[in-house]
Amino acid sequence: MKNLLTTQDELSAGKTTLQDIVDQYIEQIEDSNGTVNAIVSVDKENARARAASIQKKIDHGRAGKLAGSVIAVKDVICEMGKQTTCASNILRNFESVYNATVIEKLAAEDALFLGRTNMDEFAMGSSTENTIFGPARNPHNTEYVTGGSSGGSAAAVAANMCGMSLGSDTGGSIRQPASYCGVVGLKPTYGRVSRYGLVAFASSFDCIGPFAHSVSDAAILLEHLAGVDPMDQSSADRPVEEYSSALQNREKLTIGVPDEFFGDGLDPEIRTIIKDQLSDLETEGHQLVPIHLPHSEFAVATYYILATAEASSNLARYDGIRYGHRADFDSVEEELKKEQIALEKRLEVAAGKEHEELVEKISKADSPLIRLYKKSRTEGFGTEVKRRILLGTYVLSAGYYDAYYGKAQRVRRLIKQDFEEAFQDVDVIVSPTAPTTAFKLGENQDDPLKMYLNDIYTISANLAGICGISVPAGTHSNGLPVGIQFLGNAFEEKNIVRAAHAIEQLHNR
Repeated sequence: MKNLLTTQDELSAGKTTLQDIVDQYIEQIEDSNGTVNAIVSVDKENARARAASIQKKIDHGRAGKLAGSVIAVKDVICEMGKQTTCASNILRNFESVYNATVIEKLAAEDALFLGRTNMDEFAMGSSTENTIFGPARNPHNTEYVTGGSSGGSAAAVAANMCGMSLGSDTGGSIRQPASYCGVVGLKPTYGRVSRYGLVAFASSFDCIGPFAHSVSDAAILLEHLAGVDPMDQSSADRPVEEYSSALQNREKLTIGVPDEFFGDGLDPEIRTIIKDQLSDLETEGHQLVPIHLPHSEFAVATYYILATAEASSNLARYDGIRYGHRADFDSVEEELKKEQIALEKRLEVAAGKEHEELVEKISKADSPLIRLYKKSRTEGFGTEVKRRILLGTYVLSAGYYDAYYGKAQRVRRLIKQDFEEAFQDVDVIVSPTAPTTAFKLGENQDDPLKMYLNDIYTISANLAGICGISVPAGTHSNGLPVGIQFLGNAFEEKNIVRAAHAIEQLHNR
């Protein structure tokens, strides 16, 4: 696939038009999306109209820096006038009334948005199977998952349905699907990109980032995504670097290799592929340094305590009254009426302890409003979201807060300190992106713990708030892609794109 700069050169030279490029992507969506199911909606009419408008700017030399880019957007990022469902029944009919900051920024540079991408409901999952739109399928083998939760965004790029896409990463949801689908996926430092307009899963973890065919395209897109935003108080007021220019830096990198990321549980063939890549980098003059991240073994447990706690809080607003799907109130009242009549009939013949229990049950019966809340949320949320709400509510409850949530926050600090110490000696840290290649559809649906362990190498970056990138490293003997991950210190995205570019160059020779 051509990168953005090549496409822009061809547009400027009149070798193609943006309308033709958009039509090619639409044709690819029509041909492939019925199988891959990466795109959940396409606005063909507006896309073609915007392509014509941007083409006029190109013809007159007035186009923005992203003219020629055709981008798909994860269905958790708000676009004005577009449905933002988060792949959930609770928001099935919600239409955004404003643009996320990232949409405004990219549109200002003449990026073109083509469609919305499939995802795990509320970004909770590692396979893009937890979705009202049906599972996304891996373009390399449609019997396998795309990864998640941004699986639709990764698959859309891998299947050439768009040039680039936007995803969100809470515990690896950009990097892991990038690895499974064989594309580049970049998670910025927390606060590097505004979260305004990103529907929250876990607010202290969530990051918006790009998918692309090449490291250079991901770097260019990040340059225009990054920056402080007055609408997001967690966004960092730091200068935005020219990440694409960092690719021209020929200085050798010091690469930390943690033993903890190459131990038990890693597919032996993936270990060999990654080690071979590292040997090639060492031959090129980059320095490999053994390091230790002693608290990384606690990352998964820590993450699923803290992230579910934040999810429980963030999703409380979806109650059918303030936001989201509302159950039929008449049916709720009818249901309560029938329950009341049944209890009163039992009470007439009850005696002793049973009578006392029934009196107490009647006195504590739901009001119509409480039952409406319960029914709306039961109908609106899927199984995985309910599981995480329950877990999060539990760890935040009285008597358990200090034992779980408070302790997890302290361990999070230790994990962050491990990285801070490591980055005193190295530029980047390397690991596999995932312990296996993509797994078969349905394989892990009944085993949540096994599903959660797919993020074992990515979660720690979100706990520490640092940046990371996954870049294709090769192909497994099963025919599926393998990704290699580079982690960088906070706001050192230039180092991870340099490292990823070095791997890319090895494959381009």
